[in-house]
Amino acid sequence: MKNKLLSLALLLTPALACAQSTLISNINGYTLKENRLLSFNAIEFQDDEITRLYQSGDKLPDIKGQQTRHINGEGKTLLPGLIDAHGHVLGYGLSLLRADLTNTASELEAAKRVLNYAQKNKDLTWLQGRGWNQVQWPGKSFPGAASLDQYFPDRPVWLRRIDGHAGWANSKAMALAGITKDTVSPRGGEIIRDSQGNASGVFIDNAMTLIESKIPPLTITEQKAILVKAMNALAAVGLTSVHDAGISVANLKAYQALSREQKMPIRVNAMLDITDKQWRDVLKQGPVRSADDFLKMDSVKVVADGALGSRGAALIEDYSDHAGHKGLLLFSDKKLLEVMKTAMDAGFQVNTHAIGDNANKRVLDNYQQLVTTSDKRALRHRVEHAQVLRLADIPRFKQLGVIASMQATHATSDKNMAQDRLGKDRIAGAYAWQKLLQTGATLAAGSDFPIESANPFYGLHASITRQDHNNLPRGGWFADEKMTRQQAFKSFSLDAAYAGHQEQLLGSLIPGKKADFILIDRDIFTVKAEEIWQTQVVSTWVNGKQVYQK
Repeated sequence: MKNKLLSLALLLTPALACAQSTLISNINGYTLKENRLLSFNAIEFQDDEITRLYQSGDKLPDIKGQQTRHINGEGKTLLPGLIDAHGHVLGYGLSLLRADLTNTASELEAAKRVLNYAQKNKDLTWLQGRGWNQVQWPGKSFPGAASLDQYFPDRPVWLRRIDGHAGWANSKAMALAGITKDTVSPRGGEIIRDSQGNASGVFIDNAMTLIESKIPPLTITEQKAILVKAMNALAAVGLTSVHDAGISVANLKAYQALSREQKMPIRVNAMLDITDKQWRDVLKQGPVRSADDFLKMDSVKVVADGALGSRGAALIEDYSDHAGHKGLLLFSDKKLLEVMKTAMDAGFQVNTHAIGDNANKRVLDNYQQLVTTSDKRALRHRVEHAQVLRLADIPRFKQLGVIASMQATHATSDKNMAQDRLGKDRIAGAYAWQKLLQTGATLAAGSDFPIESANPFYGLHASITRQDHNNLPRGGWFADEKMTRQQAFKSFSLDAAYAGHQEQLLGSLIPGKKADFILIDRDIFTVKAEEIWQTQVVSTWVNGKQVYQK
């Protein structure tokens, strides 16, 4: 018993910076090698690099007298550190500090949650929150300012919808923003109005800037603290690397400061948001890559349309549940092509948000027009979400070398409204993971946190079952699109690394690659599929150092 406690203590003790070599044995390890699932029972690494895997029958080294630390893994499952190919780190950190409106049952409950939050944060001038979803409420109607005004007549309130593509304001916030009956909706945005033509309090996509431009920006110091809080929380769920989908120049400076100070617990592959006024100047300075590969920025984020839940996703034909409405394109065709070309010409990967079939078609058309040389194709451009596709557009991802960066939990969250929005014909090309994989396309998985949970085991579960945590619907939602366990694992590891041009460093546990791995409490390849989401992370290691222990 004493030896067992000692081995567990060693397992949970942070790695020493001076440790020359470490051997973790008695593990149930998995990694991918040349598209094949490889199992092993011990792993050795020196400093930040994997040096050897030991499989069944291999003799472990005699470490007596050597400068090798030996850890008994106690039979835990060891995987490569998982990679989220699409999240929002600063937004996630802020969500940990703001009113949480997820899973509210009504508009009134959401308003009361803000009231509870306000009572605990009396020093805040602006009250902010995120996570409301009117589709889950009786009547499924957008909320209004009045329900907030009864509690907050004098404090401005701004609450982002769960997908981040709509915001809900009270009258005080609208007054500070100068919103009147005559305020015109900006291109690519919509001010929802009541029957008298007054702003109701809900602002869609580009119209959100009317309110958000009045909220005081975070300082670099504040951003650094929030980013570290978020990254530590991400490490705790088994993520060793994330692709930050759309950061400002100020956000980049905060990351660079943390990188210089060696205060980043996990790796970040950042995409520069082209809505930042300085984005062209930053591109002229070239890609960013830290010496230790904890920070990388060689891509841009472009947003072509809105989201399906707020009916902002751009469709070719009308929404099935909203005649005369086709969603929102956030750029003119000319402007969209111009920003994509500018980024490509600067040698940057272009990662374009497209949810509706119209947005996806236009984005793919632009890639086809612009990716005319091998060097442009080698940049591995991406479609972020690729959520609703014409069947004819699915083979184009492989043909153009474009990566589908998709989020499995979007399907299980959207299953109760997606067919209402799209109808029975268009739904065939929605959340079409298996159709894409069968064409040979690369599918990089993410979560879009904080819109969805950052927990990658939720994403693996949704990928494999197409079910929610209550095992519904029976058999899975459009079950033909389920992934196999190996496909899902690859999408969160090697293919996510490939989508960030990092497959030579990350995504699998092969000698010469970075020692980024996690120990978990169950075998995701043998446990019942419906239990995968319950997986708990025991410890997380990045660059050969333990950054989280349960």
